[in-house]
Amino acid sequence: MRVSLIEYTPGPDRTAAFAARVCYSSNPHSLKLDDEEIRKILRRVIKSGHHSVLEHVNFTFLIEGISRVATHQLVRHRIASYSQQSHRYTKIKPDSFAAPPSIEENREAKELFEKHLKNSIELYEKLIELGIKKEDARFVIPQAVVSNIVITMNARELLHFFSLRCCVRAQWEIREAAIEMLKLAKSKAPIIFENAGPTCMWGRCPEEKPCPDIPAIREYFRNL
Repeated sequence: MRVSLIEYTPGPDRTAAFAARVCYSSNPHSLKLDDEEIRKILRRVIKSGHHSVLEHVNFTFLIEGISRVATHQLVRHRIASYSQQSHRYTKIKPDSFAAPPSIEENREAKELFEKHLKNSIELYEKLIELGIKKEDARFVIPQAVVSNIVITMNARELLHFFSLRCCVRAQWEIREAAIEMLKLAKSKAPIIFENAGPTCMWGRCPEEKPCPDIPAIREYFRNL
């Protein structure tokens, strides 16, 4: 899987800070923000929950080679825009599959998994040879099949997305995608995302059995 940042709002920290200042100024054209002022404003509004100003900042990512298992979870985040590679029109290739680490690490499981994928792709190709459309032949393909997807989210939704999908209890693949997205977003908006990550970064863990290594998790995400 590969995650790339395609586009983003120029000066994301400044844009969000400017929006926040406009809320409390009668003359927006006179507003001049230096780096320290931007930092103070954003830390204050994020801490206070005034997150609407973050909606003026957008990020567009391309994720390549992600399974349908993971993209089914991604699109549940409804305050976002998605454009995904269509398997109705693009042919699925024999190497177009992702394997979970748990299967990769188990020799017998890996052999069974690969055998199943091989049988599935052979059946898929046979159906196409018989005149079945790709959109119908794909019914025999496992959810391990990968595709490419473009995702656009605003900064407010990204913070929410990271709080859920960076958690160690998130499914491994979407967690990997979320962490890579966070690294890229944080490189462009270090103040907005300085405390981004799972819920335990800034509050109480909502899980029934919290992780024993929360301090280490916080340190990891602060150093991304």
